Amino acid sequence: MNPQRDLLDKVKQNLILEHSEDDDLIEAYITAAVSYAERYQHIPDGAYRKRPMPPTTVQAVVMLASHFYESRDGSTGGFFGDNVQAGQQVWNTVNLLLRLDREWKV
Repeated sequence: MNPQRDLLDKVKQNLILEHSEDDDLIEAYITAAVSYAERYQHIPDGAYRKRPMPPTTVQAVVMLASHFYESRDGSTGGFFGDNVQAGQQVWNTVNLLLRLDREWKV
């Protein structure tokens, strides 16, 4: 089982992308999305290389990496391209999903 490969497959499914020409680019976006998730959840960098990622965090990473790919030119691309608030909605949804798995300190 290769978690990075699983994430790549999930992001490509989400993007409805069948070619492999952009795999390196998508993997870089996945790395950035995982790093964002770890920092947002207040867990050590690289934690998800050592332990499984919860399903809600997986969904957040898939959404964020897909957003990075679709808006790599600085625009809001993809399905919500005609909605000027779509980019902000992606971030709101990603942050909500990540909060569900956040390690809260009391």
